[in-house]
Amino acid sequence: MNTRITIRKATAADCPRMMELVTELAIYERAPQEVTVTIEHFIESGFGANPVWWAFVAEEGGIIKGFALYYIRYSTWKGQRMYLEDILVTEDARGAGIGGMLMDALIEEARQKKLAGITWQVLNWNEPALNFYRKYNASFDEEWTNAMINF
Repeated sequence: MNTRITIRKATAADCPRMMELVTELAIYERAPQEVTVTIEHFIESGFGANPVWWAFVAEEGGIIKGFALYYIRYSTWKGQRMYLEDILVTEDARGAGIGGMLMDALIEEARQKKLAGITWQVLNWNEPALNFYRKYNASFDEEWTNAMINF
């Protein structure tokens, strides 16, 4: 375990750095033009009167090196589940165990909240991410297709 890294719950003050990492992720996922959320909306959605997301950050020397952002979704078959929207570690900090520390924090949070599990999506070409999730004995569903309506 990397003792120089602190995992803690995100605060509104962390949002600008988190958005920088979101942009880094979008570039890695070959879709930088898809990030259209404003910083104001991001902060309001996580720290306003009715937050819809929560997050953990990984900090080293006062600098956020990664984060994991989630929300609660409801399955009519399983009940409440954590939905992991993003887990990412900045490129210069990968390989130091930060992703595992964030994932462990998410698992503990889900257990404390008595959620039925954790669900997320991963790009089928992202081998480093797929290999990371395999360490957690994640199951991958090849049957369902993503669908969405954009406004």
